[in-house]
Amino acid sequence: MKPLFILLVGCIVSNIMIWLVKGAMDYALAGKIALTLMLVFTALGHRMYTQGMMLMLPDFIPFKRETVYITGLFEVLAAVGIFIPLLSQGIGVLLIIFFLSILPANIRACQRYLNYETGAFDGHGPSYLWFRIPFQLLLICWTYYFVIR
Repeated sequence: MKPLFILLVGCIVSNIMIWLVKGAMDYALAGKIALTLMLVFTALGHRMYTQGMMLMLPDFIPFKRETVYITGLFEVLAAVGIFIPLLSQGIGVLLIIFFLSILPANIRACQRYLNYETGAFDGHGPSYLWFRIPFQLLLICWTYYFVIR
């Protein structure tokens, strides 16, 4: 829920700031800024909640800690890369693939009632998927619309 809040509030505040500076709104730039804010926020979670995020990964994935750190690093690099014109479309495609690839880990966490922030199994459970899956779809559409298009 926090990433959605950051995405939406980031977009609104960015658009207001752009309007104050330019005298006109720039939805594409505000969308990219909001996505960047959300990616940096979630990347921080990879560092702060490493243990819980490691529990999201299936047993067959080796080097779980490294995987969590690398995916967090990818989010930071993608947040920067979407502003580099030569890279932005490719980064957008990689982000969509990333959003699709982390969905199974999120589903697994919900099935196990995992609270990744505490590493305990007292989370929201499968009902959270009613939010999580549409949010993943929103991220994919957002990335396509504001980064790739």
